[in-house]
Order: sequence, then C-alpha cells, then structure tokens
Amino acid sequence: MDALKDRDPARMGAYTLLARLGAGGMGQVYLGRSPGGRLVALKVIRDEITDHPEALARFRREVETVRAVRSAYTANLIDASLDTAPYWLATEYVPGPTLSHAVAQRGPLPAETCRALLAALAEGLAAVHAYGVTHRDLKPQNVILAAQGPQLIDFGIARSAAQTALTEAGFAPGTPGFTAPEVLLRNEVGPAADVFALGATLAHAATGRPPFGHGEPAGISYRAVHEPVDLTGVEPGLAALLEACVAKDPAARPGLGEVVARCGVRTALVEDAFYAGLLALGEAVPPTPTALPAMPATPPDDAPVGVHDAPTIAPQAPRAHGYTPTRTAQPSRTSRPRGKSWLIAGAAGVAVVVGAVVALTLLPGGDHDAGKGADDTAGPGTTSASATASGSDESALRPPAYVEQTNPSRDFWEADATSAGGGLGACNLPSEEQNPQFQWSVSAADGKSAYTSGKGRIGIRLKFAAAEPYYVSVAVKAPHAIDQDTGRPFEGAAQANLDLGYTSKPVAVGTDWVELTYPDDFRQIVRGKDAGDAIPVENDPGDWTVLFLHVQGTRKYASIVCDGFVAK
Repeated sequence: MDALKDRDPARMGAYTLLARLGAGGMGQVYLGRSPGGRLVALKVIRDEITDHPEALARFRREVETVRAVRSAYTANLIDASLDTAPYWLATEYVPGPTLSHAVAQRGPLPAETCRALLAALAEGLAAVHAYGVTHRDLKPQNVILAAQGPQLIDFGIARSAAQTALTEAGFAPGTPGFTAPEVLLRNEVGPAADVFALGATLAHAATGRPPFGHGEPAGISYRAVHEPVDLTGVEPGLAALLEACVAKDPAARPGLGEVVARCGVRTALVEDAFYAGLLALGEAVPPTPTALPAMPATPPDDAPVGVHDAPTIAPQAPRAHGYTPTRTAQPSRTSRPRGKSWLIAGAAGVAVVVGAVVALTLLPGGDHDAGKGADDTAGPGTTSASATASGSDESALRPPAYVEQTNPSRDFWEADATSAGGGLGACNLPSEEQNPQFQWSVSAADGKSAYTSGKGRIGIRLKFAAAEPYYVSVAVKAPHAIDQDTGRPFEGAAQANLDLGYTSKPVAVGTDWVELTYPDDFRQIVRGKDAGDAIPVENDPGDWTVLFLHVQGTRKYASIVCDGFVAK
C-alpha cells in the first residue's frame, strides 16, 4: 500500500482514510477505518466519470453484486454511498498479499500447494456462481492470500444473469492472458469463462510466468485463443488438470465440482506450510497519516521561461501489491489504455484478435520481448517506485543508457484541449505517477518565444533534493507516424503517432536546472538499436507531445508530466 497524497481526502463518509491500496479505470481504493476501529477497503469513483451514466451504472452494479454475494471466499459489503458524489463502496479489508505479489516474491508454488489453492478457489467460484454471478476478471491480482484462505476481490465487471452486460461493442471484459477465447471472440461470458481464468491463474502460480507470455495485450490474447498455455516444468498430473481448465472449447472444460474432486485435497489449505509462509508478505496497517509539508508556491529566480509545476490532480496508477481494480474504459481518442510502463495493471479489451496481430507487426516494440512493463501478471509484483526509492532495485542506482518503447504510446497533447487548470493545451491521458516537486519548461531555444520551429529548450529540475537518485528522460513525439527514411510523415498518413518518439538520455535530476535541446539531444531507439536522429519539428506541423518520464530501467518508466507545443 502507498501513503496518502496531499490531494486525497482525509475522510470518506464516516471512515478515516489511512492509505492507498490501488487504483484503476473506475477509481481509487483506500484503506479506511470506521469510527469503531474496523478496517475497510473503500473504493471511490473518480470525479472525472461521475457524470458518465454508463460508468455510474457499472459502479451501482458492482455494489449490488457485492451485496448479493455473501461467501466465505469474498469480502462482504459493509457500506456504500450511491446518491450523490463522491460515490463509494466499503468492503471488508482482507489483509494478506495478492497471489501475484506472492509469486513475484517467492517464485512458483509447489504442486501440492497449487492443488490446495486450486481446490479452494474452485470452491469459492462455485459459491459465487450459486448466486447467479460470474466474476469475469479472476487473475492473480484479484486473489488475496488470507489467513482464513484465499479471497476473491474486485467484482467491478462481474455480472449476474439478470443484469445488462453494459459492454460496448468491440470491448471484451477481463484481462489479457486470463480471458477465455469465447469472451475475446464473441463476448460470451459464463461460468466456463471463470474456469478458464482459474486455470490460467494457477498456471501462473505453478510456473511463475504469464500463462500466455509477455507482450502487447493483443498478442497475449491471440495466444490465449490459438496457442497452448505455458505449463513447462509443472508436475504432469497438475498440468493435465490445468490444461483441461483452459481448453479452447468452453464445453470441454471441467465443472468446478470436478476440479475440486480432481485436486484430491485431504487437508486444509491453511495447514499447508508453504501457504502459511506466504502470509508474512502482507503489509502492516499504517498509522493515521500526518499532513504533508507545503510546497513552494513560486519558482526560483533562475527558473527558465514558462516553468511549470507538476500537476497533483491526476489519478495515479497502482504502485504496490494489493487490490488492483479492473480498468473498464473503452479505448478511444480521448481515453486510451496505456501498457508501456511498469506501473500499469488492469484490463485491455481485444475483440478482433486477428486484426490485432497485424497491428503488432507494424508497431515499434510489438510483441518482441516487451518485458514486465507490458504484462499485467507482473503488475503488482514488479518493482514499484516506492520500493526503488528505498534502494531495493539496483537499476535505480545508475541510469540506463536509453529508454525503449515497450507498447504503443497513446499520450497525445492537443493545443485546443482545455486543461484541468482551465488553460488551453492538454493531454488526453493523466500522468501515471505523481511528483509534486517536479518542475519543467518547454520553450524556444532563445528562451524568449513559444516553441513553434527551429530548436527547442526543455528544462527539468526538482524543487527539493531527492533522498535517492531520480532519473528522468524526455520523449518528444510528432503528431504523425514518421518515415525514418524521409524524416517526414508516411505518405498519406493520417493516423495518430503511437511511437514513444525521440527520447533523451536519462539524466539525474536535482535542484539545479538541467537543460536539453531538441532535436540535438534526442534519438529514436528501437529494440536496443539507434533508429535515427530526431527530426526538425517543421517536418510535421501540428500538435507535438512532450512526455517527462521517471526512469528506473530501459523498459521501466512512468510518465510524470505530459505537455506539448504547436509546430508550424
């Protein structure tokens, strides 16, 4: 869990907020304490979507689902506020690590532990199905390893047979690698799809690897439809059972009762020594937070022209293990899911899988060794910003030579958009990580005019010295996809540029201003190789995007600021 931010409320309803548990497309999840001292997980809907009828309908459906399903394997609903904003729900807080975090920390689970866990989760799913509800997003991040046994969490896209799907055309629910083929291809959701997700979840637990590999969500989903699950090294009997669970044909999958019987469990899971050892990976409840120190209101005298403070209102992606809500936003020009960073967790829907594979061959990075940053199963278990700040990741002690795109970059700055502060010029996506001490400036090289042509000057600094090295790379991307042979947009190209763009070498940032010059200090790197010089901005008139990236490794980075300029 993460400490509260200065923009977070101190209370929600009758509950005192203690920490952040995670975030997703729908909202922020907090650890709260009731007036009587009971701990709760409190999910608050983001302000930006409170006026969106479909989002509110999804949230109301989640509340009703959690209210209806009362099981030993789920966190029960305690309270909810559905009448006026802010909308929120509170469930029992279940202490313990997620299965994803446990595997990341301790490696694959022994076969006997996997069997016991599989049986317990199958029994839990059967109890949920008995209420006429399908979970639709079972994955390692949504399984809490609690002292009383595993708990299923996040019913954000769960659905009962009587409820409307609330699924837009072309958007498949669930998470790539754990979503069944019939859901991806035909949006056919039923109990058998949960069995598929259960098998994929235990495949990850048994191998420590994503069940259908790393990479772009589209590529992962293609393999889930057409290729076998990765069970290399798994004990043959357990492998056969998991293969049956992830059969491509839903009719060929065993029922949950059969799964339990084939596990042959003879003792309680909580008596398993390996499982008991995983419980220690849970985090202690923090004390009541204290107020954050105030930040300076004005920049120093030596600040470059047009200096900006990093925004503090954008929602933040999850950075620690624990509750990981599913993203349910439909990809669009103004709301695009990101998969490029090591912070992202959540679902990206893929409906037309064959077309998606064609796209993979056209995008830089593609499905080629995309690393942990592009794989949801590695999300909460990967190194977090907070972990690295404490020195637990050696990659943070020295900067990489460059940063490399892992997935399509869907951040776009538009000059005619209205920013949260009311001014013109804004990005379509919020920052992935917050740093209220970060300052930046984008201007013409002479420092006296707006940057529209020629060379540009980009300045970066921190207001106060960081306790650990803080590395930043700047990415500058053209409005359109660029043909590196000509240095201009592809002939007839009108599509948005999904490249990360031209990036600077990561530099250590402190309280002194660091200045970079575009295009001199920028290159394009593709799969570890120099793909060419940065082009003059005049080659592609329009809205250019500037991303400021907190870097922890060649493929471990997160956006802290998105800005831009108009090239003429």
